[in-house]
Amino acid sequence: MNLALWLVAGLLAVVALAGGAIKALTPKEKLAATPGGAWTRSVSAGGVKALGVLEILAAAGFTLPAATGIAPVLVPVTALCWTALMAGAMITHGRRGELRFAALNLAYLALAVFVAWGRFGRGTFTG
Repeated sequence: MNLALWLVAGLLAVVALAGGAIKALTPKEKLAATPGGAWTRSVSAGGVKALGVLEILAAAGFTLPAATGIAPVLVPVTALCWTALMAGAMITHGRRGELRFAALNLAYLALAVFVAWGRFGRGTFTG
């Protein structure tokens, strides 16, 4: 169980880091032209970059607390925050009719729920 939780948290960290870096470093106009990026047209450039920074922080929160042993409870807290972020992404893509992106967000949400459930429950780092 512990290995599965580590693998899922690692996968989510990679997803969060990649998505966050793209949002934080790519100009909004270029993002808007990519598949699934049209939502950026209705958000300020600062808003897009802020989401990118949140995703980068999520990548750190999925891995660093457990790897360092410093406040490992932040891993499931990060997973809960990620579920909220993915719920918002699902709603945004769903309203735009981008169902494949909404489904991908649902998959990420489900993985984060697994991490939160496992790390708050049976797969805690302390016992």
